[in-house]
Amino acid sequence: MSLFWRIFLINAAVLTAATVLVLLGPVTVSTPFVLTEALILSAGLVVMLVANALLLRVGLAPLQRLTRAMTTIDLLRPGPRPAVTGHAGIAALISTFNAMLDRLEADRAASNARALSAQENERRRIAQELHDEIGQTLTAVLLQISRVADQAPPDLRPELHQAQETTRDSLDEIRRIARRLRPGVLEELGLVAALRSLFAEISHHSGLQIRRDFAPDLPALTEEVELVLYRVAQEGLTNVARHASASRVDITLIPHRDGVRLRIRDDGRGIDNQPEGAGIRGMRERALLVSAHLTIGPGPNGGTEVTLDVPDPAGRA
Repeated sequence: MSLFWRIFLINAAVLTAATVLVLLGPVTVSTPFVLTEALILSAGLVVMLVANALLLRVGLAPLQRLTRAMTTIDLLRPGPRPAVTGHAGIAALISTFNAMLDRLEADRAASNARALSAQENERRRIAQELHDEIGQTLTAVLLQISRVADQAPPDLRPELHQAQETTRDSLDEIRRIARRLRPGVLEELGLVAALRSLFAEISHHSGLQIRRDFAPDLPALTEEVELVLYRVAQEGLTNVARHASASRVDITLIPHRDGVRLRIRDDGRGIDNQPEGAGIRGMRERALLVSAHLTIGPGPNGGTEVTLDVPDPAGRA
């Protein structure tokens, strides 16, 4: 039965009941009416309105729940679907809405996968060009400055040595950028070695004290999962170094419910209900690629805690 006919029948039932009561009841209306008759009719009207409101509230309650779900839904934070309740048209509407969410999440996941794959390929290309082109050019410049400095007059050698050091620093910075764009250690030595290298680099440049706790019995992880864990850790530590005003970060990587859990805790100023930026949304998009659950909130002792729970790949299949 459609929603129109349900509302019509509810109102018809109330009006029919009122008509029957008027026909069979002892109440009559005089001309002009007296106060008692007016009170009785007013009381009957109130009863009809209350009964109609209650019946409509019960009948439309599933629509109210659907409206709340529509206002709070976030494709980056998949949650339970609205329960399919109600009759006919309402149940069909909720089922259609749930099916639409499934399609949107699937389309978004596929779109994110393509976008992030293209992003990783572009990072790899840029890192390769930095290493092969700019890196080699700076190396050649460094060697040339070194030869010129050996043959230059003594009064010019300090300036040439300074240019040599500046070039060497630039070369080191180029290599550091290339490593962050394309974590070659991740491909060659695995996730744990790549994370250790990342922590050492960020700690050196930011002064953060990073304490790590990696479980020795981590389950086997796919390349996709390792890349997601690495990028989330990279973005999380970058946010701490740039925005948290923290001095210490604790990072754990442990088995969790047949999968793994990455947790990053800092002692900074916290997020203070600030709107999520592009970095955090990028972390959420990466988490969706491997059906992981990302939570970001205050830590137990202040600061911010980022937790990424990645399920077992077999369970996702």
